[in-house]
Amino acid sequence: MRLFTLSLLMFVFMQTIMAQKIKVLNKTTRQPISNVAIYNKQKEKSTITDFDGMADISDFEGTELLYFTHVSHQEFEITKEKIITNGNVVYLETDENKLSEVVISISKWEEDEKDVSQKIVSIRSKDIALATPQTSADLLQGSGQVFIQKSQLGGGSPMIRGFSTNRLLITVDGVRMNNAIFRGGNVQNVISIDPFSIERTEVILGPGSVVYGSDAIGGVMNFYSSSPRFSKQESPLFNVNAVARYASTSEEKTAHFDVNIGLKKWAFLTSVSYTDFDDLKMGSHGPEEYLRNEYVEVSDGVDKVVANSDPETQIYTGYNQINFLQKISFKPNKQWDFYAGLVYTTTSDYPRYDRLIRRRKGSLRSAEWYYGPQKWLMGNIHIEQHTGNTLYDKMKLTAAYQHFEESRNDRDFGKDILGMTEEQVEAYSFNMDFEKRLAKNTLFYYGGEYVFNKVSSIGLEKNIRTEEVVAAPSRYPDGSTWQSIAAYLSIKHRFSEKVRLNSGLRYNQILLKSEFDNTFFEFPFNEAAINTGALTGSAGISWLPNEILNWKLNFSTAFRSPNVDDIGKVFDSEPGAVVVPNPDLNPEYSYTGELGVRAKLGKAFVVDLATYYTHLDDALVRRDFLLNGESEIIYKGEPSRVQAIQNAARAKIYGFEAGVQVSFAKYFKLTSQYTITGGEEELDNGTVAPSRHVAPQFGNTHLVFNSKSWTIDAFTVYNGTLKFDDLSPSEQNKEYLYAIDGEGNPYSPSWYTVNLRTQYKLSENLQGTFAIENITDQRYRPYSSGIAAAGRNFIVSMKYSL
Repeated sequence: MRLFTLSLLMFVFMQTIMAQKIKVLNKTTRQPISNVAIYNKQKEKSTITDFDGMADISDFEGTELLYFTHVSHQEFEITKEKIITNGNVVYLETDENKLSEVVISISKWEEDEKDVSQKIVSIRSKDIALATPQTSADLLQGSGQVFIQKSQLGGGSPMIRGFSTNRLLITVDGVRMNNAIFRGGNVQNVISIDPFSIERTEVILGPGSVVYGSDAIGGVMNFYSSSPRFSKQESPLFNVNAVARYASTSEEKTAHFDVNIGLKKWAFLTSVSYTDFDDLKMGSHGPEEYLRNEYVEVSDGVDKVVANSDPETQIYTGYNQINFLQKISFKPNKQWDFYAGLVYTTTSDYPRYDRLIRRRKGSLRSAEWYYGPQKWLMGNIHIEQHTGNTLYDKMKLTAAYQHFEESRNDRDFGKDILGMTEEQVEAYSFNMDFEKRLAKNTLFYYGGEYVFNKVSSIGLEKNIRTEEVVAAPSRYPDGSTWQSIAAYLSIKHRFSEKVRLNSGLRYNQILLKSEFDNTFFEFPFNEAAINTGALTGSAGISWLPNEILNWKLNFSTAFRSPNVDDIGKVFDSEPGAVVVPNPDLNPEYSYTGELGVRAKLGKAFVVDLATYYTHLDDALVRRDFLLNGESEIIYKGEPSRVQAIQNAARAKIYGFEAGVQVSFAKYFKLTSQYTITGGEEELDNGTVAPSRHVAPQFGNTHLVFNSKSWTIDAFTVYNGTLKFDDLSPSEQNKEYLYAIDGEGNPYSPSWYTVNLRTQYKLSENLQGTFAIENITDQRYRPYSSGIAAAGRNFIVSMKYSL
C-alpha cells in the first residue's frame, strides 16, 4: 500500500511538472517559435522559449496573466490556467508589419530595416511555400519588383531598375556567384539555385558595390539557404519534409526531399530536388506571331520542316534538373558557429528556344541550338565568432570553391557541321567581415575579399554524318584569369531615434589576363592585361520624424570592371554580326541618387514610395568595330559585321516604385506593387536611344485571405506596352521575339494575367497547395523574351512534414 501511494504521488508530481512545460507555435505554419519573451504584468517573472518553442512557466501562478512578445509576431496575453486547459500550447499570429524589420544584405549583419537608407525586398520562406515557384527566377518575379526575361524554359534573367545580367550581383550564403564569364547578354545562372532549399531571399534595389564589389550596379540578389537545426534536448531532433508538385502547361513533375538531424552541438541537413519539364504550352488569346507553327525535325540524318499539329505547344523547350544541398553545422558554445556546405546542381541538355525560331530568308535558320548541361558545384566553409575584443565584436570568415560548366551547340538547317563550345570556370573566394560597436549609437563594419577565377574554353566542330571532330574557335581565350582584391569599411550612426546615418567606402583592385590564339583569327594583339583600381562610396540617411513616416535618402557610386567575357569573347551576337575581342577596356561607373518614403497609417495601411536616378559613365556596350582595319569578316561561312564591347557610351536610368499594403477585417490583406523605369544611352553618332534592359511598366495586386488552416491568394500580374520607338536599336532588329504593330514593326504588347492560389493545412503534417495561373489563358511574351509564357496553368503541390 505504501509503495502504491508513493507511486501515485510521484505520478501526480511528474504530471504537475510536465504541466509547467508549454510550447509556443506559429498559428499559421504550426512551426515552433524560439526567443519568445514570456512575463507577467509587473515583469518580475519572465522566461523565454528555446529553439523548439518550449518554455517552463512553473514560476507563474495559475491565475496570473502571461504576456507573450516576439519580434515578428503580434503580442498575446493569456492566463496560465487557460494555457494548461488548452493542452499547454500557445499560438501566436504573424505580424506582417514587423516581419521586414531585420535585414542582412546591406552590411552582411542583422540590422533594423529602419536604419537602412536603401530599399530592400525580402522574400520569406512562407511566401515561397505559397508561390511554389518552379525556379528561383520565378521566385524573384513573384516579388513584383524584379522583372524576368526568358530566352527558353530553362532560363530566367533578372532585370532590376534598368540593369541586368553582369550589372547585377548574385550571392548564395554570402558567396559571390558572378564569375569571369557572366555576360552582357541574358544570363540564366539563377535557375541553378533550388527554390525548395531557400529560407530567405533579400534583394537590394540599387547599387551595392561598397560591400559586394564589381557588378553590383543595379542591385544585389542574396539567397540564404536553409540552415540545419540543433536539438535543445538530450534526444536528437529529427525533421523530414517531402514535396511533390505538378504543373499542367509543361507537364512539370517535381519531387523534393529534405531531412534534418539535430544534436546539441552538431546538426545536419540534406536536401534533394528533381524537376522534369515537357514542352511548354502558351495561351490561346494573343498575338499570332508567337505561335509555333512549324519546327525542324531530324529524321534519318535529314533535316525536315514539320507542321506543328498544336501551334500553342512550343516544341523543344523541355528539360530536367537536379539540385543537391548538404550542410553540417557545429556550435561548440554560444561564442562560435561553424558550418560547411556543399551544393551541386545540373540540368540536362536544354534547347535555346529563341534561336530555334529565327528565320533566314523566310525559312527556319537552325536545325539544332541547345545548351549542354549547366553545372554548378559550390563548397563553402563559414566560421562566425560572437565574442568581442579590441578589434571586433563579431567576425565572419567565409571560404568557398565553385566550379561552373556550360556549353553551346548549334547547327544550321541542312548543314552537317555541329559547332560546339564548352566553358568551365574554377572560382575561389575568401571573405572576412567584422562588426565593432564604437559607441552606444555607432556601429562600424569592415572587411576584405579575394576572388580568383580561371577560365577554360574549347571549341570543336563535329560532322554529324562522318562523326569526325576537329578543333574550332573557342568562345573565350583558354586559360584566362580574373582576380579581385578588395577592402571595405562602413559606419552606421544614430544621431537620435529619428535620424540614422549609413556611409561606407570600398577600394577594389582588379587584375585580368588573357592570351589569344591566332590559329583561326588574325588578331592584331596577342594578349590582354588589365590592372585597374576602383574606389566606390555611399552615404545615406534614414529619417523618422514621427511614428508614421520613414524617409530614406541615399547617394552611392558603383562600378563594373571588364571581365573575360567583355575582353575576349568571340560569338555571333545576332544574324549577320560577330563579336570579337577588345583588350582596351576600362571599368564602367555609376552614380545613383535615391529618395524613398514609407508611411504607416495606423496598423492597417502602409504606403512605400521610391524614386531614383542613375548615371552610367564609360558604359560597356556592344558597338561596331574594326578588326585589322576591316568592318566585316567571314564567320561560320558568311559575311558578318564586326562588333566588340567598348567603353563607348553614357547612359541614364530613372524610375519610380510604389507599394501599398492594406490590412482589413481580421483575415484579409491587400497588397499592390508597381514599377516604372525609363532610360536611354548614347549612340556612336551622339544621339540617344532607349536602353536595352529597361523593362516596361509592371506590377501586381494581391488580395489575400489568411486563417488558421486556409490561405487564399487572388492576384493579377500586369505589364505595359513598349512601342517600336521605345525599343533599343538591338531589340528592333530581333523581330522574331516580338509582335508586329500596324505599321509592320516589332513591339512588346501589354498583357495581364488573373490568378488564384490556395493553401490548406489538411493535418498537422500535411499541407496542400492548388493554383490556377493565367485563368483567362492569355498568350503573352514578357519583354525581350524568346519564349511565350505559360497559358492557363493548373498547379498542385503537396507537402508532408514530420
